[in-house]
Amino acid sequence: MNVDTSKVREITRVVTAHRQREGAGFMVRRPLPSQGFDAADPFLLLDEMGPVNYGPGEAVGAPDHPHRGFETVTYMIEGEFEHEDSAGHRGTLRPGDVQWMTAGAGIVHSEMPSARIREAGGRVHGFQIWVNLPARDKLMRPRYQELAAASIPSATSENGLAQVRVIAGEVLGAVAAIDTRTPIVFQDWTLKPGADVTVRLSAEQRGYVYVFASAVLLGDDATEVEEGQLAALGDGGAVRLRGHAEAIAPARLLLLAGVPLNEPVARYGPFVMNTEEELMQAVYDFRAGKFGEITRSAVIG
Repeated sequence: MNVDTSKVREITRVVTAHRQREGAGFMVRRPLPSQGFDAADPFLLLDEMGPVNYGPGEAVGAPDHPHRGFETVTYMIEGEFEHEDSAGHRGTLRPGDVQWMTAGAGIVHSEMPSARIREAGGRVHGFQIWVNLPARDKLMRPRYQELAAASIPSATSENGLAQVRVIAGEVLGAVAAIDTRTPIVFQDWTLKPGADVTVRLSAEQRGYVYVFASAVLLGDDATEVEEGQLAALGDGGAVRLRGHAEAIAPARLLLLAGVPLNEPVARYGPFVMNTEEELMQAVYDFRAGKFGEITRSAVIG
């Protein structure tokens, strides 16, 4: 397919996120998958967690649960999340931090608001994205990459009106520090009123923009995309992002892109494989204890 690499991508579809209860009862805003928009190869899921203000004792998360066959990316905007898994990893995600977990052959994972927020309350806002793995990597050894906010590259447009944090890929001279098994673009943009920036995006990649604060104008057509909406982008080699000149607050958005795997997808809850037989094997292996379990020391006091 020959694509004009100078062509600015225009919107082909806009999906409004729906609200759904997950884990132990926390609410997410989910544009993918949604009715009539089941997948965006290689992306399987996009959840916006919050923003929510918890009172004391109200905060809930996602206690022990398995994964196989894909990667999860957790990105915190506000608040704190504690995580641990059956491979012995433990840590706390704070504002701006990223956890990139390649579940591969299988892992049991737990993600909960920090003990401080569970006890005293507080504000939580973040994202989790599921990225599919190609068939050759679905049973690879699980691995973790965790970056503190200060280690995530960032860049600013020449006029200072557009700022970006580069979680995956590269833009404006900033190159991500994370090694992606399935190569993708994952950028967090802040557009001040009047911002107008055009950035390159490989013609091979499918592109998506999710707006989570205010509204943005996309493409040369300046089509408006509002908070809570996901826009699928058409062919081209560039993406144009603009903030309303009259906006009273900056717009925030995620720019996501990836080369489609073009492989069959069989999914059942936290398992994503290529065939129904592989899904059955994943369930069997989990029930047989082959994913391990999270070990916790008893607290004595």
